[in-house]
Amino acid sequence: MNIRRTALAVAIAATFAAPLAAHAANFSVDVNVAPPAPVYEQMPARAGYIVTPGYYRYDSDRHEHVWVKGNYQAERHGEHYVASAWSKKDDGGFHFNEGRWEHDK
Repeated sequence: MNIRRTALAVAIAATFAAPLAAHAANFSVDVNVAPPAPVYEQMPARAGYIVTPGYYRYDSDRHEHVWVKGNYQAERHGEHYVASAWSKKDDGGFHFNEGRWEHDK
């Protein structure tokens, strides 16, 4: 009987933890150093996959932007991918939003 209760508790916890973990993976960063111009990579199309474009991330230990290559992600029906992007802030700094999947409207 205790095994069933434990298994049920684990299943319920996993149901709530998965969306929280996926949300926690998205992050944003603010820096005062402009990112370099993006590098355009040509990646061949693959059936059932989308190409997530490469982007610059800021490496705070090195105090510079570092290029992260694009990659393939399996398509998600009913969702679209929003690429990672830097935007200029009103105070002159730069804000980074990590790429993410969003539900289609």
